[in-house]
Amino acid sequence: MRTVRSFVLRQGRLTRGQEQAIDNVWPVYGVERDDTQLDFKSLFKRTAPVTLEIGFGDGVSLAEMAKSAPERDFIGIEVHRPGVGRLLHLIDEQGLSNVRVMDDDAVEIIKNRIPEMSLDRVQLFFPDPWHKKRHNKRRIIQSEFVSLIASRLKAGGVFHLATDWEPYAEHMAEIMEVSEEFTSQSDSPFSIKPESRPTTKFERRGLKLGHGVWDLLYEKCN
Repeated sequence: MRTVRSFVLRQGRLTRGQEQAIDNVWPVYGVERDDTQLDFKSLFKRTAPVTLEIGFGDGVSLAEMAKSAPERDFIGIEVHRPGVGRLLHLIDEQGLSNVRVMDDDAVEIIKNRIPEMSLDRVQLFFPDPWHKKRHNKRRIIQSEFVSLIASRLKAGGVFHLATDWEPYAEHMAEIMEVSEEFTSQSDSPFSIKPESRPTTKFERRGLKLGHGVWDLLYEKCN
């Protein structure tokens, strides 16, 4: 049976700097594809709260968060090579020792490589909204995926979502509100954007087009 994926692999051209970062920085901060579960203590050489970001885009906002929170460790997943190269370049340029990079299907990584009840936070910012009705099934936020995220979060861990596509925001809210594993940190499905979340490239593009922005912060129930 064909697996429905939430992304299309569009490989843009790498800049020279991105190529060099992949060649030179990936061996230190990249996580090779494998089927074994990750040991965060071994991966980061310390014990600290771990944030997982799904689809970090060009990596600029993830690098900014990692720089602002050196007491936390971050794992970023992105399938597009230019974004991987950009983040690796930023890691090297800014001396960020608390970031690790993965470049495979996030769903498969979470299923096979992330231990249960190991994450303090999961971030999913501006995923593809798949706005055509026939493509809605490709949206990553579905009940099964939300349950998968819940299984990997510690009790009290946070699932932070953001989108600039209102119908997708409504879809996210509907899925999260019926989940028995999460509760909103706000009185409604939507929360005020926290200062800890930088403005992303996709967010700026959406704002230029006149879109609104919706943040959803849900805490895993004990």
